[in-house]
Amino acid sequence: MPTPIGFIGLGIMGQPMALNLHRAGHPLHLYARRPETLTLLSEQGATIHSSPKELATQVDLIITLVSDGPDVESLLFGPEGICQGAHPGTLIIDMSTIAASTSRQIAMRLAEQQLHFLDAPVSGGQTGAIAGNLSIMVGGEPAQFARALPILNILGQQITHLGPSGSGQIAKTCNQILVSQMLVAVGETLLLAKAAGVDPAAVRQALLGGFANSRILDIHGQRMLDHQFQPGFKTKLHHKDIRIALQTAAELGLALPGTALAAQYFNALMGTGKGELDSSALVLAQEQLSDVHLNDQSPHNYQRSITP
Repeated sequence: MPTPIGFIGLGIMGQPMALNLHRAGHPLHLYARRPETLTLLSEQGATIHSSPKELATQVDLIITLVSDGPDVESLLFGPEGICQGAHPGTLIIDMSTIAASTSRQIAMRLAEQQLHFLDAPVSGGQTGAIAGNLSIMVGGEPAQFARALPILNILGQQITHLGPSGSGQIAKTCNQILVSQMLVAVGETLLLAKAAGVDPAAVRQALLGGFANSRILDIHGQRMLDHQFQPGFKTKLHHKDIRIALQTAAELGLALPGTALAAQYFNALMGTGKGELDSSALVLAQEQLSDVHLNDQSPHNYQRSITP
């Protein structure tokens, strides 16, 4: 029997995820701070609620997907929050990317009210959300993971239970560390080719066939070459995720110099008003540092001399 699902967070990724749940036959109950995000699903029969509290009275399972830890805490514990309406046994699956320490604190607070919690951040961007093939990293009680798995299987293909509360967020932090540094590496690669007078598009194509192949080189490398930065994952969100990574490293007494370098590029983008662009726009900061521009078709600016 289809499970009624509450869903809060209909952004770039949340809306296609909710649509996939709707297409799988699950009745949807929605709340959004921006009413315009509700139109598409409302037209397809979703029930709209005026507050998270009201939504929580109608379902046993709620998914949240918002920007940061304070947003999650407000949805859960605010005056009109989920906890004001949820009945004991309700499962809340937070698919936001927030600090692991925050997820652990949330899980403990919810347990005091006999509510269950999974942290289940995702990777795969808007493309993965639309296709339903996200990677989902889950922390929480095994019994609640088993309860959530049929729903998560609609949203993703690689679904991994990593351990107790906060474990999913640690895995997502690791993901963002890798992605951020790979963005730096791809940008540097293409800029070096451009500066040396070799077609960076041809270099990218050559590397896709070798050991350096990656989805970052494939998808984001093309975005860098085209200077097409319509967001699949916004710079401001990646900036926040790297802040979480460095915060977690500080809590652990861990050196992450590569991540700190990537953070500086994201800081530069945020400081120049580019937070709404896709995170592959990191290359714009790299271009400014070396005065090499991938979309510049003037050959005299490049083919810099190389010492024989």
